[in-house]
Amino acid sequence: MTDVTLLVLDAEPLPRLGSLTGRTRILHGDDSTIRSQLPQADVLLVWDFLSDAVRRAWPGSGARPRWVHTASAGVDHLMSPELAASDTVVTNARGIFETPISEYVAGLVLASAKDFLGTNELQRQRRWRHRETKRVAGTRAVVVGSGPIGRAVARTLEALGVSVDVTGRTARPGVHGPDELLPLLARADWVVCAAPLTDTTRGMFDARAFDAMNPGAYFINVGRGQLVVENDLLAALAQRRIAGAALDVFAQEPLPPQSPLWDVPGLTVSPHMSGDVIGWRDELADQFLELYGLWESGKPLPNVVDKNVGYVPHHDLTQE
Repeated sequence: MTDVTLLVLDAEPLPRLGSLTGRTRILHGDDSTIRSQLPQADVLLVWDFLSDAVRRAWPGSGARPRWVHTASAGVDHLMSPELAASDTVVTNARGIFETPISEYVAGLVLASAKDFLGTNELQRQRRWRHRETKRVAGTRAVVVGSGPIGRAVARTLEALGVSVDVTGRTARPGVHGPDELLPLLARADWVVCAAPLTDTTRGMFDARAFDAMNPGAYFINVGRGQLVVENDLLAALAQRRIAGAALDVFAQEPLPPQSPLWDVPGLTVSPHMSGDVIGWRDELADQFLELYGLWESGKPLPNVVDKNVGYVPHHDLTQE
């Protein structure tokens, strides 16, 4: 019998962990059972990365897992003060979502500039209406978030001929500090939010930020819904203070049918899918198995999150 217990916070479809058979005792839990199961686990795999059950279950006395891995880039759904203060190592899924999300953002930029939605609507109406579209090359973008996803978005947009400025938590070579954001917004054609959700970033895109943008700017959020004050975005779009927006993440998910966001002119709504491509779940499972082998051998883990800030520190990203 193995001495190691792995607890999986389940979501369908379940991860393929067959190679751990005979090496590890695997428990499966859900929102209703995880609190009682945590003391039994050495390792926790947060496969259901939309659940906040870990954050709710972690407080309290007793044994807790030595390592928590989440099958997501963000860790806001699981982080509690007690987990942050513990000796438990937290890792994330850095390396899985960067390219798909950057492709998704590039697709939105191209679709907006070339008015693909207008073309589809005119086709539906059987109307032949020639018009001119925008050139992407030579435009300017601000990418908010200097982690792997933000940097991948910047590289992809640059390949389209877009001039990109990146902002992060602290200024460093190639990255602007937060105090430079508003002036950068004023001259950007595309504003892409790919920041982690922390106490300092929550609600960062509010009326003040949208007022700073130029009227022709297009806003895209692929970070977290809580980064945006949605009512302020609604007002900016309704009053045409910005040209348009695309949201892939929302303060409440799934987005309720009665939400006014569904009907806002100029707003594209997608159901938190920018990083989800065919085969992505298998990639997440393979990544965890690779990390598990390192942990099992006592070797250092990559993707270790600084629990005090909520993401992998930038000095740990320099090897990419």
